[in-house]
Amino acid sequence: MGLSIHSDEHFMKQALKQAEIAFDKGEVPVGAVVVAENRIIAKAYNMTEQLTDVTAHAEMLAITAAFDSLGGKYLNECTLYVTLEPCVMCAGALYWGQLGKLVYGANDEKRGYSLHPKKILHPRTEVSSDLLKLESEQLLKQFFARLR
Repeated sequence: MGLSIHSDEHFMKQALKQAEIAFDKGEVPVGAVVVAENRIIAKAYNMTEQLTDVTAHAEMLAITAAFDSLGGKYLNECTLYVTLEPCVMCAGALYWGQLGKLVYGANDEKRGYSLHPKKILHPRTEVSSDLLKLESEQLLKQFFARLR
């Protein structure tokens, strides 16, 4: 019995593929995909170095592409899969976009939104964490070890 193409794990593996692209391009390896009606409508990876833009996080690029794909400014029927817990900036954007569901892999113990004492995500956003956490963490550790 194979992995369903509509499962959270399947979509997180697609986000991991995006993170691997970032890794290969010398970017912090974070990848994201946005799913609507069991279909990927946007995908992205960190591009802060390539674009010389500190806001070019995978989540920001993916949700911008998703807004364009949907022709609207709300993602309440969408799920964002991202390999690393979003930072406060990204969580704020997810709030304004009224994201329906967030699924992430590794925790960001230095800059993750969950470290903030106030709730930053939209109150209706469902959150699931630790999906393929080890794979996400391993890619990040490998990247930072390579820098040292």
